[in-house]
Amino acid sequence: MRCAADVIARLDLAPAEAADPFHLTVGPVSLRVLCPDPLRGELVAYFDEALSDTPGDIVIRLLPGQRLDPEPDWTPWLREPGKTGRKDAVVDLDDARLVKKVRSGVTFLQSPDAVLAFGPLAENVSTVINFINTQVLNAGLREGWQLCHAAAVTDGRRTLAISGLSGGGKSTTVLRMMDIAGKRFVSNDRLLVRGGDPVQALGIPKHPRINPGTILGNPRLAPMLSPQRRAELAALPPGELWALEEKHDLMIGQVYGPGRVQYAAPLTDFWVLNWRHDSAEPTRLADADLSRRPDLLGAIMKSPGPFYQHPGGRFEPNGARPDPAPFLSALAGLRVREVSGKIDFDVLADHGRRLFDG
Repeated sequence: MRCAADVIARLDLAPAEAADPFHLTVGPVSLRVLCPDPLRGELVAYFDEALSDTPGDIVIRLLPGQRLDPEPDWTPWLREPGKTGRKDAVVDLDDARLVKKVRSGVTFLQSPDAVLAFGPLAENVSTVINFINTQVLNAGLREGWQLCHAAAVTDGRRTLAISGLSGGGKSTTVLRMMDIAGKRFVSNDRLLVRGGDPVQALGIPKHPRINPGTILGNPRLAPMLSPQRRAELAALPPGELWALEEKHDLMIGQVYGPGRVQYAAPLTDFWVLNWRHDSAEPTRLADADLSRRPDLLGAIMKSPGPFYQHPGGRFEPNGARPDPAPFLSALAGLRVREVSGKIDFDVLADHGRRLFDG
């Protein structure tokens, strides 16, 4: 296989082409998804807040159950510092890149003219959702946006983005902010940011995937767990509960009601969570200069990953790291604050109320 056309020739596009397309609009990005049922029905339900009548510019074809035979020779994709294990593998073609999820076997073709996913898609719906959202990120990156590892919430006038190390409490914090009347969800884990006056933020249509600790700490979310499971988890030591990885999908519309999502918003504030469970210090927020704090900037910056093809045609190199300069430029003018001391979501929620009331 030398090019995208060689891959497409070995696949059957007919099931996708025969399907009734659905369209998604996220800020300036529009997508058209071609996918047969029953997977189509699951995706339409998931992307409810982003569904649109506007025909999408970017066409995504999903081909459940298909595979390449024989498989190409895959190259492991180098993960970011601190991440272990093999997650992705790639094969670079003349005009495209094949990406494979090592554990599931789901495979993707990424190119300017063809965007495909194939393999055991019905058994890996979250992976398909991530691939669709990757196309939103790619479109933004090609237009000069920067990709941040952040959650965000807005009232339409002020928007607060929240970064931190993985497991630092972004999701729990942003959901506590959603308990404030009139606040709308922007993004849970990936946020595109573009400099300007004002700075602009663009989320992706990905509902929060939260751990039990987040659910137990918020009475609104308690119905997501059975009474027996809540009792079992409540008996765990705090540190063990915090570290427990047991993901649950929180559907924003079902929990918070309609009209509580806004993907595009003016960005005004950025918090970086640098607090600890074992700290004896009170929770505090202090202004921070990202140009002097590479540790905090490192928590914000996110690599585009193996799917990103630059405007000139080249794909993101294996092992590449983000360049701080465009992030510093995009975030200039925002009030950035470091959250330090002990982890206390009640204190942080009070700061959030004061911020949005100001």
